[in-house]
Amino acid sequence: MNFDVIKVGFKNLLLHKLRSLLTLLGVILGVGSVIAMLAVGEGSKKEALERIRNLGADNVILRSVRPNTEDENDGRQPSRDENGNIPISVLQYGLKHSDLERLKATLPTISRAVPVALTNTNVSRQRNRMPNARVLGTTSEFLEIKKLGIQRGRFISTVDIENAWNIAVLADGAAKELFKFEDPIGQHVLISNDVYRVVGILESQNSGNNTPGAVGQKDLNNDIYVPISCVQRRLGEMQAVQASGGRSYEQSELSEITLTVREERYVSQTAEMARELLLRNHPDAKDFSIQVPLELLAQAMEEKRMWNMVLGSIAGISLLVGGIGIMNIMLASVTERTKEIGIRRALGATKRAISIQFLVETVLLSSTGGVLGVLLGVTIPTVVSLLTDLDTVISWWSVVLSFAISVGVGVIFGWYPAQRAASLNPITALRHE
Repeated sequence: MNFDVIKVGFKNLLLHKLRSLLTLLGVILGVGSVIAMLAVGEGSKKEALERIRNLGADNVILRSVRPNTEDENDGRQPSRDENGNIPISVLQYGLKHSDLERLKATLPTISRAVPVALTNTNVSRQRNRMPNARVLGTTSEFLEIKKLGIQRGRFISTVDIENAWNIAVLADGAAKELFKFEDPIGQHVLISNDVYRVVGILESQNSGNNTPGAVGQKDLNNDIYVPISCVQRRLGEMQAVQASGGRSYEQSELSEITLTVREERYVSQTAEMARELLLRNHPDAKDFSIQVPLELLAQAMEEKRMWNMVLGSIAGISLLVGGIGIMNIMLASVTERTKEIGIRRALGATKRAISIQFLVETVLLSSTGGVLGVLLGVTIPTVVSLLTDLDTVISWWSVVLSFAISVGVGVIFGWYPAQRAASLNPITALRHE
């Protein structure tokens, strides 16, 4: 096949510019929609997958779960109020310090167990207040397992925990809320009724709400961190809950325990062993849950693959429509050029030459539409990312695949018209009007 065949093909397509353009639109929209829809799908899944990865593929996360208070056996125990004289009912549930010690002593597959004790209390600094703020008591290892970064200062140390020193580390949002434009390092905040010195500020997590890594599924940027011994000794583990029927109390020693497994292959087994150990002291299994990020990641990846297949199939229909359009225009072209085909055959053109000529024209249509469709498909996600907060990811394989399919569609749907043109009887074709 020489360049003259391609040149003739271009000329034949340009003879019917509008018809060729309308045929191109089917391919352009098909290729563009495949790339754009997959880019949006990839972007929407990327953030979710990243959040799950941040939990750590080698971690097993145990969380306290508040049981249903309508259950008669919801864990309430008789107790007394702050003055010690009025009987009150306390809902006791969740993970305990004894559970933590038992897990550390029993599970040989873990390298560390990091506890978190969450309490909600008022935090203030002069006129700036954070009512019912989330204060997390934890250890020095929390920073590493949650993959948090220090913006300034330092995090909680082992010495802070051993001495129960009143020090606090503020998340970026909490620092801005309490100190506005001032430097928080070295200054003091009032947490409940005690004064705490600020020793560090965390980097912004840019995670928004419903962060999987956050205790209680809240925004990490508004948290305040103190040594876990301070929660035990000063802030307390009992929370007062206001309801329409009056005040009730809840007690949960630990909100979360994160187990780091020595080898990733033992994650599932470790989760099962942890469940068995907890069931010995939590027989109904209603006040704790176990989250395995590795399993969540595998599930999310499978959902991502299924989602991409669905999006690709929907967009692929547009390419199919474009292919039908190519077949339609080429069949019409064969009918219009019947006499031309007869003359070429009479002058010595072979069936193969006629067939190649029509196939070249269909490939020119589909490949030109494919190139323009790729440009459209790359442009749409870029514009969407610029105009909105939606993240889009353009995959190289989606560009190559959609262009290859567009060319393949041209060949497949152009084959029948090409064969029909080549099989025309020269004498009959010459008589055609």
